[in-house]
Amino acid sequence: MFFSHDALNPTGNGLDADHWWKGAVVYQIYPRSFKDSNGDGYGDLEGIRSKLDYLKGLGVDVLWLSPIYASPQADNGYDISDYYGIDPMFGTLEDFDRLLTDVHAHGMRLVMDLVVNHSSDENPWFIESRSSRQNPKRDWYFWRDPRPGFAGGQQGGEPNNWESFFSGSAWQWDEATGQYYLHLFHKKQPDLNWDNPEVRAAVYEMMNWWLDRGVDGFRMDVINLISKNPGLPDGEKYPGRAWGEGFPLFSEGPHLHEYLAEMRREVFDGRDAPMTVGETPGVRRDNVLLFTDPARHELDMVFQFAHVDLGLENGKFRPRALRPGELADCLTDWQNAQGQVGWNSLYLDNHDQPRAVSRFGDEVHRYASATALATALHMLRGTPYVYQGEELGMTNGTFEGIDDFRDVEALRYYREATQAGESPESVLNGMRLMGRDNARTPVQWDDGPHAGFTTGTPWIDVTSNYTEINAASQVGDPNSVYAYYRALAQIRHGLPVIASGDFERIATPTPAVFAYRRTMGDAVATILVNLSDAPAPLGEAAARVPGTLLLSNRDLPEENRDVPAVLGEWEARVYIA
Repeated sequence: MFFSHDALNPTGNGLDADHWWKGAVVYQIYPRSFKDSNGDGYGDLEGIRSKLDYLKGLGVDVLWLSPIYASPQADNGYDISDYYGIDPMFGTLEDFDRLLTDVHAHGMRLVMDLVVNHSSDENPWFIESRSSRQNPKRDWYFWRDPRPGFAGGQQGGEPNNWESFFSGSAWQWDEATGQYYLHLFHKKQPDLNWDNPEVRAAVYEMMNWWLDRGVDGFRMDVINLISKNPGLPDGEKYPGRAWGEGFPLFSEGPHLHEYLAEMRREVFDGRDAPMTVGETPGVRRDNVLLFTDPARHELDMVFQFAHVDLGLENGKFRPRALRPGELADCLTDWQNAQGQVGWNSLYLDNHDQPRAVSRFGDEVHRYASATALATALHMLRGTPYVYQGEELGMTNGTFEGIDDFRDVEALRYYREATQAGESPESVLNGMRLMGRDNARTPVQWDDGPHAGFTTGTPWIDVTSNYTEINAASQVGDPNSVYAYYRALAQIRHGLPVIASGDFERIATPTPAVFAYRRTMGDAVATILVNLSDAPAPLGEAAARVPGTLLLSNRDLPEENRDVPAVLGEWEARVYIA
């Protein structure tokens, strides 16, 4: 690696306090797989607290915690039974307070996961709602009678033809009260009825409670699903599919933006600039500014899915190989869609995605592809997100058979696909490539037993390459993936043009090269990345790159730091003028 610190601004990136998150690096923690402090095989809050020096050393500004609330864990914590409580798996509320205090003492901030499209069926709100048709909280969820002519629980009796994201009907029959309830996800995750103002008031009260406690913002799970189409009509039916397409009817409901603006007024206005990021599956380039235009007072940024959905036209577990330049073109489209008005969330990895090196990169050239992908992403306009272990170049997990998987989505897919006649091995291959468990294997801290994650038995197996890929071997090594991510964070902190500059794509003779420039006044940063495992020419672009080399994922002698005519396989360079 080559990195010149001389171009960095010692006074920072020039952002004002209200927009601090534009110059921040966010690190996502999936707590059950991060670090176990008590040997029970599950990560916990004390484990996170023990690694704050590591995270600070990486250059992290914000920790985003996936759900730590009390939960039956039907969907790994995204089914919340108590919005005010910490699940005993992770510790206590006192443990959380200690963690939050120490995060702030390290000069970092902490963002909680907000899961309010649905709750757990063990949440007191739903228990009351389910208790009788006359209960005051009955309308806090979606309850409907069977279709006329059908008995409750009978195939075809569901109130509409919507499909759950986890497959099968989105409706569950409740024998006790003689109605169905809606669950767009697991049957233990009933959807909250946001059209009821009492529901919204209860959610806002809870959010304010956490902010008053010192939390610095929220990542909002599937927040664009909170407003459903009135009447919950059937979705369009396609030949060969058992269920209708309900997504257009619940992903952009008529009151969505009204509720997000109300949330801003009731929760965030008047506070010290909390960070808000919404997970918005299905958001489009032509409507993303409805969420992120600051003048609309809704969200600071959103997670879009276009780039991680590339190649999945035949289904999540039947991916095709990506075409050269396809990823770069998609990222470019979203840079242009947000323009100078909105703001992007920059990510390749998260708790629901396979590892970036395995999906978009090249495990044979692991260091080179990990750092090339990171360069291409982190130098864009937007806030970069690092998913735990990404900074080490962690790869997809090792899953020999179905018993090695834990994810409810993958397990249900396997059961239904094999029952439909697909071969078990072909189904497993798709799960090995794209399953969510790939991101949920324990962080690889060292080359000791269970990669230093736990002294007990981990809830899911550690990836077998942990003796080669681990934090202990990379921290302090200037040529590690960790050191490269640290350099990227320093650039964002010390270069205003990266934190806030405009974006412009640069044409090259091959789609393998992702070339673009960031500009702010007289400052110009030029980013050149070969996203392939073969040398790629820069063509005329090489003659139009001003400035000196700031960063490269290769250790270049001085005579080789000028702009080359050809980039090597997975080579990345950043020039600054």
